[in-house]
Amino acid sequence: MTNRLLTHLRHVDLAVPDYDKQLDFYAGVWGLTKVAEDSGISFLAAEGSPEQYIVRLRKAEEKRLDLISYGAANPADVDTLAEQLLAGGVRLISQPGKVDTPGDGYGFRFFDIDGRTIEVSADVEARRHRRIEEKESIPVRLSHVVLNSPDINATRAWYEQYLDFRLSDTMTLPHMGDVMHFMRISNQHHSMAIASGPHASLQHLSFEMRGLDEYMRGSGRVMRSGARKIWGPGRHMAGDNTFTYFLDPHGNTVEYTTELEKLDEDTWHPHIYDLTKPENADQWGTSNPMNEMVAKEMINDVDRGVFVAPPV
Repeated sequence: MTNRLLTHLRHVDLAVPDYDKQLDFYAGVWGLTKVAEDSGISFLAAEGSPEQYIVRLRKAEEKRLDLISYGAANPADVDTLAEQLLAGGVRLISQPGKVDTPGDGYGFRFFDIDGRTIEVSADVEARRHRRIEEKESIPVRLSHVVLNSPDINATRAWYEQYLDFRLSDTMTLPHMGDVMHFMRISNQHHSMAIASGPHASLQHLSFEMRGLDEYMRGSGRVMRSGARKIWGPGRHMAGDNTFTYFLDPHGNTVEYTTELEKLDEDTWHPHIYDLTKPENADQWGTSNPMNEMVAKEMINDVDRGVFVAPPV
């Protein structure tokens, strides 16, 4: 068991041109709760989560991933991480200090190896939340985020070195090699995964449901809304979690899931799963096949939020 400085995934922040349409989807069909809004920015919470919000939406001229936020146990751990990143040559966007968003807190931001903005914060005030009831098909919390990278092994190594992520499992294809690494910062099978793609982008966001019945009811509600379903329902092999994937109004892939595996980190050894075997994508065999069309949808647009260093 490691003594990590990161504790959990807090929220993911998205920028979109059609702000009203995106807000209607997440605060309506998807089942999140708008808890604050100001000048084209809205903060959306999951009723079952103590996080102040799990998705932030911002009106912008271009679609982009603004940032991914992780929690730390206390301000001292935030400072320690900032010092370690600086010593390793990682570019900081801001120094540790007050976080001026709902719940406040203490944190800082930096760029990952692919140019994404990452935030780490502590001392964020817990939101009053509640137990999700039986048959209530709304998200309990943000489960995980999956990122596309043109070099998934380099991205994996960076997150292992600088943020102490650990590899849980890997998906492969004979003609491509490694196509996805599942990474963890706790005993949860993955808080993040890194997928092979032609450019850096958001592959998908995943939202945890109360249980199987709630997961299926929620999937059905989103299907009836007219949102485009691209894959599912089914159950993955890596992580042993259920899945149904949809596109939000701006083409970002979002997932309902439940029953994500909890690991014994002292004894766990990563598996390598060959995706040419259909049961490794979907144990149940109930989903439409994972094929090039589904994979293409998850590539997403080139992320305009990614920082690209100027040539030297």
